[in-house]
Amino acid sequence: MGCVKRLRTAPFVGWALFSAAGSVNNPGMKLTKEQLLVNYRKMRMIRSFEEKLNELVNSGRLGGFLHLSIGQEAVAAGVCAHLSERDYVSTTHRGHGHCIAKGVRVKGMMAELFGRSTGLCKGKGGSMHIADMDQGMLGANGIVGAGIPLATGAALTCKLKKTGGVAVAFFGDGASNQGQFHEALNMASNWKLPALYVVENNGWGEFTPTEFVVPVRDIAVRADSYAMRSAIADGNDFFDVYEKAGEAIAAARAGEGPTLLECKTYRYMGHYVGDPLAYRPPGEVDRWKNEHDALTGFESRVKADGVIEDMELRRIDEEVVEELSAAVADAENDPVPAVEALYEDVYAKE
Repeated sequence: MGCVKRLRTAPFVGWALFSAAGSVNNPGMKLTKEQLLVNYRKMRMIRSFEEKLNELVNSGRLGGFLHLSIGQEAVAAGVCAHLSERDYVSTTHRGHGHCIAKGVRVKGMMAELFGRSTGLCKGKGGSMHIADMDQGMLGANGIVGAGIPLATGAALTCKLKKTGGVAVAFFGDGASNQGQFHEALNMASNWKLPALYVVENNGWGEFTPTEFVVPVRDIAVRADSYAMRSAIADGNDFFDVYEKAGEAIAAARAGEGPTLLECKTYRYMGHYVGDPLAYRPPGEVDRWKNEHDALTGFESRVKADGVIEDMELRRIDEEVVEELSAAVADAENDPVPAVEALYEDVYAKE
């Protein structure tokens, strides 16, 4: 079959913390000031959106199960920075960040979480089923790994219709043990589909350390079984994710087939809002926050390079707070769906 092209970087050693390297202008991946500000806004919005959700649930203003991805913002922003409306994304039960990074409206998302008729899915989907076909967001999914075959089908559509589009599947380390992961990667590689499979390896599957259930140190090596390209990125470094994802997406658009991109990252919150985190080693969360935070690292890089001033970032922070406050106020006052809406938007009924 010949040699498989690899994009492998230096191996990630255990879950030790490491510092970001490189500069804002990586070779072949130069970002303008405007692009940097746009992507900072995305990451800040993702974090602030989820921090607001945590606050709303704990204060009793918002109900339902919520799964947050605070700490993993660089993965969503770094990958989706290369996507447009012609591209597709599938996500998981922890998909708010991917939705925001893909361009889904925050106001519509908030209304959906409050179960309002003005929500993206008219209040019927909630957190784990947010979808926006206009933005190519195929939907969050409460079934572990179920978004992987959806993105594979979308990639097949892109290829057959010759749209130039790419489909991206975001999923966790636990999903890489699911049967549909292996079936989809086998099919995508065999048909050279324009797909990117992004595994957010945060070291924890619900309450279990990944190393207890995954026998390989790097999930990216599983691509070898399907003669597929692979790469490993520091998932808390926006610039590293941006560069690795850019190479993979460019290859997919060029007809070179799919890539498995493993992003080594960390989730500050537990499996669900209210999870006491009693099973995490003492000090682990604080070490990641203090030494390898995605937003802090981004700020340090752009300010050290003299590209962006602190006041410009703080202005974005203020704008994000204002936008979220307005979205919550609107959602709390928007109407709930009428009872008759139960019979709308269904595939079959008597």
